[in-house]
Amino acid sequence: MRSNTKEARILGLQVGPPLPASDVPAACPLCGRALIPGPSIDEHHLTPRSHGGKEKFLVHKICHQKIHRTIAEKDLARHYNSWQALAEHPEIHAFINWVKKRPPEFMP
Repeated sequence: MRSNTKEARILGLQVGPPLPASDVPAACPLCGRALIPGPSIDEHHLTPRSHGGKEKFLVHKICHQKIHRTIAEKDLARHYNSWQALAEHPEIHAFINWVKKRPPEFMP
């Protein structure tokens, strides 16, 4: 994502410096690709903060954008608050199959 902070705030995306390498897990819980410290990583709340979610997970920025552009927050809170449920959403499932063929730091 370009450094458009207004768009990031609207989508609820992380804006700020990259996380230290020691804080980055090995793989994205959505697509399974390697997470490499830097601008291609973002934080995601499985249950949106607006619905009481507190636990954060590191994911690829492109994966995070796809989640929030595809599924409304109320639906994320009610029906898609696990990685398995997200992966079973038809549009997210197709996205995962597409993005798995891209390098870990891929950002359009």
